[in-house]
Formats: sequence, structure tokens, C-alpha cells
Amino acid sequence: MWGCRGSLAAPGPETVRYGGNTSCLEVRPSDGRLIVIDAGTGARNLGIALGKNRPDRIDILLTHLHLDHIEGLGFFGPVWDEGCEVHIWGPPSPLRTLREDIAKYFSPPLFPVHLDDLPSHLVIHDVPGGEWEIGATKIRAQPVNHPGPTVGYRLQDGDNVLTYISDHEPALGVDLRSVTPDWVSGYALAYGADVLLHDSQYTEEEYPGRVGWGHSSIAHTVSFALITKVKRLVMFHHDPLHSDAQLEAMLVRAKELWGEEPDDIVLSYEGMEIEVS
Repeated sequence: MWGCRGSLAAPGPETVRYGGNTSCLEVRPSDGRLIVIDAGTGARNLGIALGKNRPDRIDILLTHLHLDHIEGLGFFGPVWDEGCEVHIWGPPSPLRTLREDIAKYFSPPLFPVHLDDLPSHLVIHDVPGGEWEIGATKIRAQPVNHPGPTVGYRLQDGDNVLTYISDHEPALGVDLRSVTPDWVSGYALAYGADVLLHDSQYTEEEYPGRVGWGHSSIAHTVSFALITKVKRLVMFHHDPLHSDAQLEAMLVRAKELWGEEPDDIVLSYEGMEIEVS
């Protein structure tokens, strides 16, 4: 876990324990490949940690193109290495190609270097409609409720399943406790997963003033995890205004809602390592 903050990086004394960098996850499947999910500010530290020991190919799965999920791309060391092949996957847009959208970030005045001038061998893909494979990992992407084209990911290596839905408002317009699975955004991606990383940005008191913003209250996060029967829930995409102490209070409330086996729900933090099994 290289970044688990949402919306805006929030470094400072009140966010030391859980971290201030925005979304970035390093995934290491059984075949030793490197898959990166989202490239927020945490991607910079991942690139530094890789150093010269990085693989020749790196795959980056982008959930969407809001800045907190792509602003680390320009500072991710491997994209500046001419010997590295970097594959970027992301949601298609009905108006532009994914390459055109990413090129907006890699261009003045937002960034001094154009996308086509990066020295690495860059390959950009719209995520396919069905399942595809990167080495030993089977991957599925599906649209989820969040402003703009946004997807969640389900990664399976052997019998082990990781689901990542960083920005998500599954309760928008529905009651998660009473609707059928067909009406629940992200249900098929999360069902039965060993580990679910899911948006848990707001408290129950904050959410009513933020309906439609594309994020979940902790009550919705826990309800979603329970109806999808995941084995372990990792609370992710922490609000930049929430201090370490506030996040821990949210975890206490989430455990109350979770009920049995409260250790199966945890807060994400920078440096966290999870074995998916």
C-alpha cells in the first residue's frame, strides 16, 4: 500500500499513522509480475523503492482519471526509463481515447513534458469488456457509481481474489439492504472476494451533505461488504480532512456494524502488506 488517501494528498502531523499519499497499490501475483492499481501521489515512492530492481514490464490499472489517481504518473520512475515497458489500462470514454485523456495531464501547463516524449515504451489500453489476463492473473473491470467513467477491478490468481473499488457510491438511489444484487453497483466484482479494498470516505453524519459525490459512508461500505460476502474488508480512500484519530473512530463504528469477526475489517495505511489467501 503506497497511498490510501482520497481526493487530495494530506501530509502532516495528524495523518502520519495512516498516511497522506493518494491511491496507489502494488500487487505481486504468484508469477512475480508487477501490477500497480492507480497512480496517485503514492506512485512516486513506489518507483523509488523499485530502483533498478524493477521488472522490464509494469502494468498500471487506473480506476478513473481524477487527479488523485493519476498525479503520480509523471513522478513514477519507470516511465522515465527507456528500458521499461509500461502498460496503462483504464476505463474507455465515449468521447475520447484513454490516451487522449492521459495526454491532457502530460502537457503544458499541467505538466512540462508531453506524453509522447516519455522515454519508456508506453502502451495504453482501454479495459476490455470481458476478462483478460496479465500473466497468471485474471482481471475483470466493470463500471461503478462514481462521476465520470470509473471502474473497479477484480484480480484472481489461482483461487485467491482481490477486489479494488476505490471510489464508489453503491447506495446512490437504492437501499443496499433491500434491493436485489442486480441493482447494486460493483456487486459482481466484489462477491466472495478474499480481500475487498473499498471507498469509506465519509461518516454517517457527513454523507447526507455529500450525496452524489461518488463516495460511501462507512455504513454503506460495511453493508456492501456484507451483502457481497467478502472475507476481509479494508477501509480505503480516507478523506483528506480526517485525522488518524478520526479514522480510528470510524473503524470502531464500522466494527459495530460488521458484527461477528470484527478483526475482518481494518483501516488501510501506507506500508500495509496483505497476503490474499
